[in-house]
Amino acid sequence: MILRRVLIANRGEIALRILRTCRRLGIESVLAASDADLASVPARLADRVVRLGPPPPSASYLDVDAVLAAAKTAGVDAIHPGYGFLSENQRLAQACAEAGIVFIGPTVEQLAAVGDKLEARRHAIAAGLPVVPGGPLDNAGDSARLAAEIGFPLLIKAVGGGGGRGMKQVHDPAALAATIDLAMAEAGAAFGDPRVYLERFVATGRHVEVQLLADGENVVHLGTRDCSVQRRYQKLIEEAPAPALDPALREEMHRAAVALGKHLEYRGLGTVEFLVDVDRGTFYFLEMNARIQVEHPVTEAITGLDLVAEQLAVAEGRSLSFGQADVSFSGHAIECRINAEDWARDFQPSPGTVTEAVWPLGEGIRIDTHLQAGATVPPYYDSLLAKLIVHGRDRDEALVLLRRALARCAIDGVSTNTALHQAVLEEADFAEGGVDTAWFTRFLRDHPATRSTDTAGSATGGGSHG
Repeated sequence: MILRRVLIANRGEIALRILRTCRRLGIESVLAASDADLASVPARLADRVVRLGPPPPSASYLDVDAVLAAAKTAGVDAIHPGYGFLSENQRLAQACAEAGIVFIGPTVEQLAAVGDKLEARRHAIAAGLPVVPGGPLDNAGDSARLAAEIGFPLLIKAVGGGGGRGMKQVHDPAALAATIDLAMAEAGAAFGDPRVYLERFVATGRHVEVQLLADGENVVHLGTRDCSVQRRYQKLIEEAPAPALDPALREEMHRAAVALGKHLEYRGLGTVEFLVDVDRGTFYFLEMNARIQVEHPVTEAITGLDLVAEQLAVAEGRSLSFGQADVSFSGHAIECRINAEDWARDFQPSPGTVTEAVWPLGEGIRIDTHLQAGATVPPYYDSLLAKLIVHGRDRDEALVLLRRALARCAIDGVSTNTALHQAVLEEADFAEGGVDTAWFTRFLRDHPATRSTDTAGSATGGGSHG
């Protein structure tokens, strides 16, 4: 079928990103917006806006019935869920199928296969992928036995979610039972599913992922991304391709990701995430995200592809227009997530009204944002304001571009983490490439004074919050 009208069931920069491709392709865009976003830039630029409900996500963006009602009211052909919110929600995908509306994403069965981490682990094993030693925790009484088999330190992970919620490290066997209880409570509150499992903790791991695109029969990979600069399992900086990675290991990861996609007969965009064990020179399957990723622009930069357009094409039932041999990679791209937060005060969120928003321009620089002067940053949602993406001929050139671009960002009215990104770029370890997932924690510990002096939430450019 040909998609003529699409409901964008999301907000912020990703809503604007999807809207932009829809407009380029001549597809009518309908934005489903909460009361907090009815005057937002995406709402002003969409062809039509449908009110979802009150600002809290549970009453709007996470309400399956409200999203489906908005789609029916607008008479759309499809729903694009973006990332987060309902992007991997099986109930929404099933409701779309029953209503004759295309869900722009994988099938209900594929969402079920990768949405539950234990089920995803089972499929990864069946596809021949290596997994971190570990297993499900059937009952609290099994924890000591399973932990002894895995060995300490270990990780407790939530079966039904991500983003670091329900994830806890355990170094001392005496703390195991209490930490499991805490992780189960956190997982239950965040995902409505208290189940957890245990896994070996890899202390010197890198977070490297492989982007897949598939049409149900054909599967291609679009290269690697490194997302190792993280705080509490939340990504801050992403780059493509993953730097300082052994070429043979990279190719093995490509093959493994494609093997999983073929095993699942996957359809749409998907990201296979791996943990690279630096000490052992190997990698393990972590999870698969069945949606477009926040960091997709770095892949677009090095491949020249529009990944939203590819999603829409697959949703229309078209086969991939290219094969693996047609995918070529050019240069290096890095993305910084610019968030509304006061990072010197333990990353405290900083909602408010933006009084100035100035972004850098130039060849090799891309800004994905919904932000402009006068915009309100509401307290109800993720703090992401913008993504600054640079693309250079190689990583050294990309780093130079990124330093210059960050220095030209100017945001007033709310605190941001721009100065934090500038400080990271000055670190020799980061500049060399290949830091592990614990590096950023060490960076914060060792460099507590890298933040600029203005802590009131209003600063501009060149080494400040800006």
